[in-house]
Amino acid sequence: MLAACTVKPADGNATQAASQASPKESAQESPQPSSVSITADDGVKIFARLYKTEKPKALILLFHQAGSGKGEYATIAPRLNAAGYEALAIDQRSGGELFGENETARLVGKDPGYLAAQRDLQAAVDWAKTQKLPVILWGSSYSSSLVFPVAAANPGLVKAVLSFSPGEYFDDKTLIRTAAAKVAVPVFVTSAQDAAEIKDARAIFDVVPAAGKVRYEPKDGGVHGSSTLIAAKNPKGVEANWAAVLAFLKGVTG
Repeated sequence: MLAACTVKPADGNATQAASQASPKESAQESPQPSSVSITADDGVKIFARLYKTEKPKALILLFHQAGSGKGEYATIAPRLNAAGYEALAIDQRSGGELFGENETARLVGKDPGYLAAQRDLQAAVDWAKTQKLPVILWGSSYSSSLVFPVAAANPGLVKAVLSFSPGEYFDDKTLIRTAAAKVAVPVFVTSAQDAAEIKDARAIFDVVPAAGKVRYEPKDGGVHGSSTLIAAKNPKGVEANWAAVLAFLKGVTG
């Protein structure tokens, strides 16, 4: 089992070797994703892309940041495929066109707010139950906070959580820490190289009771949310950050 720790990237050859050993960020390494739709418990249709791979180790549910959509994972999901993970990227009802069309948000119309999207994350978890694979939650910005209450509400189903730039983004400024204190599975938490963001992420990380938790601090190149793993958004730090993520996933799934 992973031990609780704070990780900083290694210098020189160690980081370079880890980067070279990891799968390339290329959509050509996996089949084209298929379209999937899921229905939330209030009847909202959730649009998604399913990235399949042979003999997957787990199914990773990918949730986007504010103003975004499933396209946020267009380069991330194929790389997860190449590492042996199936992935589902959804369009939440609170989102936009930062990475392309968000079909769910367009259908819903007026943005109902971040917290309303928790129904969409839960709908993805309910769908994942039918896939007979270990389930891992992955959130970006506001959804990196929502993964904690969703994980807490699904004990025994969620195997691990990855949280990219979490914070108390909601009216209740203790909502996420309260939920994180109930999450007993391995957790990976990271943030941009910003003092306030690091502080917010640490406050949530510190209350997680799981032994297998990792707080990763980018040494040279960390940006907000899952964009820290997109070369076009973070050319300087993307490979070291990917090495940390893949090491965590390997520790969880073998």
